[in-house]
Amino acid sequence: MVIACASVAEAQGAQQRDWNSPAALDLIARAIARRTAQLADSGLADYKATAHGYVTFLAQMGEGFRDPPQVVRADELAVEVYWRAPNQSKQRVVGRRFDVVKPTDIAYHSDHLAVVQNNFPAIIRLGDGDEVRDVPHPLSLAGRDDYDFAIADSLRIQVAGRAWDVVTVEFRPRDERLPRAVGAVYLDRETATVVRLGIAFTRAALIDPALEDVSVVLDNGLVEGRFWLPRRQDITIRRTGTWLDFPVRGIIHGTWDICCVEVNRDPSPALFAGPEITFAPPAELAAYPFTGLISDSIPALASAAFDEPAAAAVRARATALVGAAALRSAQRWRLAGASVSDFARVNRVEGLALGGRTVGLIGARVAVDLGARYGLDDRVVKYDAGVSLAGGGVSMIGASVFDTFRDLGLVPEASRFGNSIAAQEFGSDVTDEYRASGVRAFVQGGSATRWRFAVERSRETPLAVHARPSSGAFRAAAPATRLVATSLGAGADGRAAVAGFTGSWLSEARVVIPVAGDAPGQEGHETLIPGPSSGERVMPPFARIFAAGRVEGDAGAGKLALAVVLAAAAGPSLPTQAMPSLGGPVTGPGYEAHSLRGREAGALRMEWAVPVAGLAVPLGRFGAPRVEVKAVPFAAAAYASALGWRRSVGMGFVTLYDALRLDVVRGVDAGGRWELRLDFGRAFWPVL
Repeated sequence: MVIACASVAEAQGAQQRDWNSPAALDLIARAIARRTAQLADSGLADYKATAHGYVTFLAQMGEGFRDPPQVVRADELAVEVYWRAPNQSKQRVVGRRFDVVKPTDIAYHSDHLAVVQNNFPAIIRLGDGDEVRDVPHPLSLAGRDDYDFAIADSLRIQVAGRAWDVVTVEFRPRDERLPRAVGAVYLDRETATVVRLGIAFTRAALIDPALEDVSVVLDNGLVEGRFWLPRRQDITIRRTGTWLDFPVRGIIHGTWDICCVEVNRDPSPALFAGPEITFAPPAELAAYPFTGLISDSIPALASAAFDEPAAAAVRARATALVGAAALRSAQRWRLAGASVSDFARVNRVEGLALGGRTVGLIGARVAVDLGARYGLDDRVVKYDAGVSLAGGGVSMIGASVFDTFRDLGLVPEASRFGNSIAAQEFGSDVTDEYRASGVRAFVQGGSATRWRFAVERSRETPLAVHARPSSGAFRAAAPATRLVATSLGAGADGRAAVAGFTGSWLSEARVVIPVAGDAPGQEGHETLIPGPSSGERVMPPFARIFAAGRVEGDAGAGKLALAVVLAAAAGPSLPTQAMPSLGGPVTGPGYEAHSLRGREAGALRMEWAVPVAGLAVPLGRFGAPRVEVKAVPFAAAAYASALGWRRSVGMGFVTLYDALRLDVVRGVDAGGRWELRLDFGRAFWPVL
């Protein structure tokens, strides 16, 4: 047990390190000699231990992967661990149970289901060599000349009246283009024994091109006051797509606690025969006496994978030591799309519109993003072409030229894919788009809180209905005001977690200086005002601010969610598209989309999702996940300064892992109506 710990910084910053100093190289040479001797001079001949761990597979979606990952499958394991000098290792999985939360056919490599022995062998492999292989260990004879070493800091730990000095030695590859490790090793100064190892890998070491990164933290603890042996391990493997830009990430997160270590028990050599990792018969695995239910651990597993302080620290150190370019995959020109609707969508203005994007790098830091879409009914090509420069004191600076459609709503009222189906089949289109073309320059950055600034010169014009639905009829297009203007915009968004609740928020502010436009109330009458040179009045400047937030968390038997939208616009006269507009399935359920307009507007929505039914559905190789049905009673209220309050009540039903939602709703004030709406779950909107 650690009862005192003090840290003393010996250098500041990776670039200021005294790389390959005599002190660092001497300590590393002693550590290599200790590993090479397999602790023979320490009196350790063998040990036996038990390991208990969780291997969790999670999925994460959304731009920037800022939403917490969702558990797909969780495995709980019990393993018998054996080690014998000089380098023999044996592990036997004696207990295993799992819970499939969402359909998956994932199959783990055998070494995912066991612990790392002796801080990795001289050549590091992970995923049975399919994820990481052929990486020389920085504390090996073969790898000694492949790395630079620097002493970073030191600390003193005290256990049972005895103190140890532990030195942090950072290491980085001499050639970042080769399969190498990068990170830090914590060494007992007296014996040069490994106390902790935190390690990441260069891009060249990652075999699977879908791998984003691999982070490993191996903590050792004192046994009998003299042997540093495995105590806790944390391994995080993250994968992302490589063809399209769908923001989906898969995470394998393994956490292990090793206990009950017994040393020098002289096990039989026959124990180490055969494969290093073996499994007990299925009946024995199932009969292992785990405590509690694995489902009880799932919230903590999801939280650990989201916070992952150990893995995040390893990645941050690796980036500081070798730079992000050595760790990330090379970005080639590729077809891309942030959602399904980037490739195909339907609305009343365009009809069926087909498109796509391509993105790529020019050199190491210049990114190019080209997107286009063509509507089969309006016969108009829409495009957005941009170039950006990453790095420096901000995340990105760039510019773009565009001719595209924008929605005048404050927030999306439905998933774009769900809206396409409703528009095509039933004439129900909750978008209200207008055309915007021009040029834009921007700068953006931040991580926990993201910020952005932009300046834009654009021409905005109204659109007309061109499509016909299979049944029903479309309402008229949005009555946008013709406008030519220069605008300045700023925005920010972020996420937070407080007292078991998670929240997200975004805010925007925009100041617009018109140089020509329709007189308000004369939309579509070709009354463009050319500007001061003609002696005619130009529409005066105006501004709009907007903020939205959502908070959700467990409450009683279900999950409570609260959403707020606030907006205001100021100016002597406002174009239609600048007027805050509410109404539709999200901000005004039971009222026509964007029909609640005013210079000041706001919406509040509260709902409570409670499981009411569920069953395990056998899906063959995808397991037998539980399919729940949740009842979601909700109430909403919207305010527009020109109309007053509009209230709604309704009941929703969610199933198929929150992917499908059916709402029955009634708008109870003037203009309200009964509505029945089927759509995809909100968590899936960003990729639809």
